[in-house]
Amino acid sequence: MPEFVKTGVEGLDSILNGGIVKNAAVLISGNPGTGKSILGLQYLYNGVDKYDQGGIYLTFEESEEDIKQAAESIGFEEWGEYVESGRIKVYDKRTLLRDGDFSATLDRIIGDLQDTDYDRLVLDSLTMFQLFFEDEKEQRQYLLKFIDILKDSGLTSLLTTEQSAIFPETEIGLENFLTDGNIYLIQSPAGATSNRYVWVAKMRKQSIKNSMFPLEINQGGIQIYEQAAGFSMVGESPPWFGEEDGLE
Repeated sequence: MPEFVKTGVEGLDSILNGGIVKNAAVLISGNPGTGKSILGLQYLYNGVDKYDQGGIYLTFEESEEDIKQAAESIGFEEWGEYVESGRIKVYDKRTLLRDGDFSATLDRIIGDLQDTDYDRLVLDSLTMFQLFFEDEKEQRQYLLKFIDILKDSGLTSLLTTEQSAIFPETEIGLENFLTDGNIYLIQSPAGATSNRYVWVAKMRKQSIKNSMFPLEINQGGIQIYEQAAGFSMVGESPPWFGEEDGLE
């Protein structure tokens, strides 16, 4: 029986039938603005706040202060305190890019991870990570190495990635095959607004509820509804993937 790491995100752990398998590396895909970074922040914050599990946040696009402001704006008020106390460790764009040579940077990070006592990691984003490599072979080599180190270090990880298409089956990249799970955040146009959904496409070593479920982003982060009746923005016929009954 696998050991699970709870995300603490309302509705998501139920869809995952207990959480994420310990030491798994899970890909979080979606369009810009679908909530990928918020999910990453929430995963780490809940780890400390609810489960006494420290976390590491790596970002190529934001400064540590930007991340703090984003976390506090969504309701994670103790984020700065957790970072200051070392319960959450942030590698921001200045830290990750200061060497000028990304291979040296990656080797330094991998060295740090091998000595870590942390339980969770978020990489935001894998899209930027892959831009540093010249070809798919090099991308695959470093990505495999990176994921192996995460697992060997006892880290249960979320890796975010951008996709331009609304519907996930239109874009299947290399990273989808190298990770243990694929979770898609989808934003579907609905007149003057948009509807948001989560779809857990695959999770190795565990059963999942393989339907599309609506979600909201509010103060306190992401909330997922297993029953569409609890979601005010659902249209009459939302897109759906999976084997179970569709949402009504």
